[in-house]
Amino acid sequence: MIIDDQNYDVIIIGTGAGGGTLAHKLALTGKKILVLEQGDFLEKESSELVEVEVFKKEDFHAPQQWYDSESEPFHPQTSYSVGGNTKIYSGVLQRMREKDFEKIQHQDGVSPEWEVKYKDFEPYYTEAEKLYQVHGKTGDDLTEPSRSEDFPFPVVDSEPQVEDICNRIAKKGLHPAYLPIGVGNQGRTDSEDTGISPTIKSYDNVTLKTKARVVGLHTNPSGTEVKAVEAKIGDRSYLFMGNIIVLSCGAINSAALLLSSANEKHPKGLANSSEFVGCNLMKQLMTTLVQITNTPNSGLFQRTRYINDFYWGDENFSYPMGHIQNSGGILQDVIFAESPPLLSVAAKLMPGFGLKQLAKRSIGWWLQTEDLPVPKNRVRFQGSKLYVDYTANNAEAHDRLVYRWIDVLKSIDGNKQNIYPRGETPIQVVAHQSGTCRFGENAKTSVLDLNCRTHDIDNLYVVDSSFFPSMSATSPALTVIANALRVGEHLIERLK
Repeated sequence: MIIDDQNYDVIIIGTGAGGGTLAHKLALTGKKILVLEQGDFLEKESSELVEVEVFKKEDFHAPQQWYDSESEPFHPQTSYSVGGNTKIYSGVLQRMREKDFEKIQHQDGVSPEWEVKYKDFEPYYTEAEKLYQVHGKTGDDLTEPSRSEDFPFPVVDSEPQVEDICNRIAKKGLHPAYLPIGVGNQGRTDSEDTGISPTIKSYDNVTLKTKARVVGLHTNPSGTEVKAVEAKIGDRSYLFMGNIIVLSCGAINSAALLLSSANEKHPKGLANSSEFVGCNLMKQLMTTLVQITNTPNSGLFQRTRYINDFYWGDENFSYPMGHIQNSGGILQDVIFAESPPLLSVAAKLMPGFGLKQLAKRSIGWWLQTEDLPVPKNRVRFQGSKLYVDYTANNAEAHDRLVYRWIDVLKSIDGNKQNIYPRGETPIQVVAHQSGTCRFGENAKTSVLDLNCRTHDIDNLYVVDSSFFPSMSATSPALTVIANALRVGEHLIERLK
């Protein structure tokens, strides 16, 4: 094993929404920071896809093999690259609603209260929107939370066909709103082009090592601090020493790293005295739906509109149902292409030209419903195999959202017999994963404190979506970014 001769003030593992943002935030301190990323820079990101490349699913799957609760193997759809999953996300950067931070009754159970509230996150949401150049508009969504400042940039214009559909929906009494989207000079903003790349170019105190797969965290003899991070780079093992260690590997991989780093002082895994590491995995109930259209579109456009009229329910269902947004151009939407509606099936059966023509006469819709934290939905090891045990809950609320939306589309399409192919995202789609290291003041029921430091180990933090105690039906990226800025402020004080 090669022992690195540097001692770093901070080691950040992972460059996604949490890690990439935190590196940017801490760079100004002048402290010596090491960022480890198991992937490399992408040659092409999802927003640059053309033709039918989006349906080459193997291009967007991790090399590791995981297992579901039935011991069936799968390769997860997740990005191991500089920027993490923000390199394949849609660019949607939404705030959670004020009520999302409170205890909410759902049909299948309770969405637990956050101990840090919307008002505490609001300044960091504002900072995050400026950093990631979020375009949006206030005042057209009934569920919109309060804001201290308006969006820093104007809305992203919709595809004419999408705009026409939204105009017809509005005439039915609904409230289509403009999605908050991060857009910069390089297209969709992400944690590579916004966080990591400008940081390593501007600050000599920040070092990035790519193709560095972290395989273990090593504590001091008493188990009270992590003293070293072990990583594989090529065929060699390296040991990096640091004073503060921050995980941002994604909710599944961060929990897996803590569990696999078990030692004599932490026999059940690091930071796992509560036995909640890996538990309460959430990833929302997500359905993709295809609306076949008579007029063609480019198939290559940004998501731009959403509907929250059913977010808290409707006249026939008093529980939350969820969130709807257009999927963006089907020929660019990586996550959409993973689900099995008509287009995904067609990808296996027809030549590329025919698939392209079908995609250009379709509008995709993306429907999200909050799933509830359940301890048995978890990440665990059986021998050396990583298992992702996940059974969806809150299903009736999601079904009602799907059928409610189909009724809306039928009403504007003028043909009650229209068929809208749809499919739920399979287990390998781990987008919006969260909850495996929830935060809270009680060390017996949470893994992290309210600053996202582990209760058990003083210098170990987690800044990806692992910390979520509940999920909401919004896309989680902006909340992860805002939290990284919030934790970054705490770490700046600690580093003084």
